[in-house]
Amino acid sequence: MSKISASHILVAQEHEIQDLQKKLNEGASFEALAKDFSKCPSGKSGGSLGEFSKGMMVKPFEDAAFALEPGTVSAPVKTQFGYHLIKRTK
Repeated sequence: MSKISASHILVAQEHEIQDLQKKLNEGASFEALAKDFSKCPSGKSGGSLGEFSKGMMVKPFEDAAFALEPGTVSAPVKTQFGYHLIKRTK
């Protein structure tokens, strides 16, 4: 089964994720934004979730992550945990 690596930023509110997306579009570092704003413990390591395969993440997150090309960032993804920006790293 194929595995990918990804990082994410998790926040509670839609307006927060839109603000972060705007900062990314203006050139901010994904990793720095994850450290500063992510509500997930992975934020401390720049949002890195390491490697995972299908079936390990909630479906909306997994679908978005697997659809990305390495090095690209998703549009905001809503799950039961909140709002994510996902960056596929491998």
